[in-house]
Amino acid sequence: MVFDFLEPVSESFIKYKDNLPSQSLGKKVFFHTKEEFPDLDQIALAIICVNEYRGTEAEIEFQGFDNFRKKIYALFPGNWNVSIADLGNIRFGETIEDTYFLIKSVNEDLVRKKIIPIIIGGSHDLTFPLYRAYDNLDQMVNLVTIDSKFDFAKEKGSLEESYLTRIIVEEPNNLFNYSNIGFQTYYNSQEEIDLIEKLYFDAYRLGEVSNKIAIAEPVFRDADLVSIDMNAVQSSYSGRNGVFNPNGFDGKEICTLARYSGISDKVSTFGVFNSWFSEKESVLIAQMIWYFIEGFCFRSKEYPFGTKENYLKYIVLVEEEELVFFKSNKTERWWIEIPFLSNANNKLKRNTLLPCTYDDYLAACEQEIPSRWWKAYRRNLL
Repeated sequence: MVFDFLEPVSESFIKYKDNLPSQSLGKKVFFHTKEEFPDLDQIALAIICVNEYRGTEAEIEFQGFDNFRKKIYALFPGNWNVSIADLGNIRFGETIEDTYFLIKSVNEDLVRKKIIPIIIGGSHDLTFPLYRAYDNLDQMVNLVTIDSKFDFAKEKGSLEESYLTRIIVEEPNNLFNYSNIGFQTYYNSQEEIDLIEKLYFDAYRLGEVSNKIAIAEPVFRDADLVSIDMNAVQSSYSGRNGVFNPNGFDGKEICTLARYSGISDKVSTFGVFNSWFSEKESVLIAQMIWYFIEGFCFRSKEYPFGTKENYLKYIVLVEEEELVFFKSNKTERWWIEIPFLSNANNKLKRNTLLPCTYDDYLAACEQEIPSRWWKAYRRNLL
């Protein structure tokens, strides 16, 4: 059984948890201990920590998972109706590929059981085995990363700096779309930026998102896998000084993005990487996970549409294109239809709906084709 490779949470943490207030989150979570393993049939969210940093060249001062667990489980839950388990830690593999295999296997098993894995710790290249977990699930994957860099292969780069190339190049190729939230131009070569455009992927600069964070919400609404690199957060908020980041998302913004991830009906895997678990950083990560869970508890179950009766349909003619929009009566969120072309090599098998914003509808009314629709349309033909 793949879960046999999971280590239980530490006994010192269990002693700490036992002394928490009865209303704290720690008293409402099922833990993997030496004595028992949670009944997964009763679980909706599973938290797992990973101590695997061999994919990065950074000097990681790993401080253990107890800091993080103490911070998150001392928090108080909202008005949630969700069952959560902490499955402990993934064992350190003899090689990094061994760890990849364990992460892939655990993630695939949980997703099959309709349990959302929340993976904490390790370097950002662990996104690769999380993506590979979908190989046998018979679906195309939309990957969203919150990262200051595009992790394409570099001449002398680490695994962490090249995992995205593996995702794009290696078979089986299940990737339908990749979206980056918060890239910083000076960390990325022009060739990398041009490649993002050539492949019709979506990328949003840090300033663009910080100026209007709501533009990121539709991106998460269409995501299967969300992966956060803590290097995308300002050091003044993460408390990290070893690798100093003067620019990045602030604490409120990264928590907002985590909540967008949770509230998405489609997200089935969530990961936070490049965390060193210092006292300060553990506080922020704990709050990010709290907001992800909060978002999950408020999912509207609007995707995919079971019926279109509760949606208003808008048709806009832009040049020779007929753009079809849908607006939810329940949440007032917007979608735009990507048409199926019978005479093309479609990745999609039917008309599909792409999350968008009200501003995209207004732009269409002004005869401007929304950028995400155009990229999705072109990507469907590749």
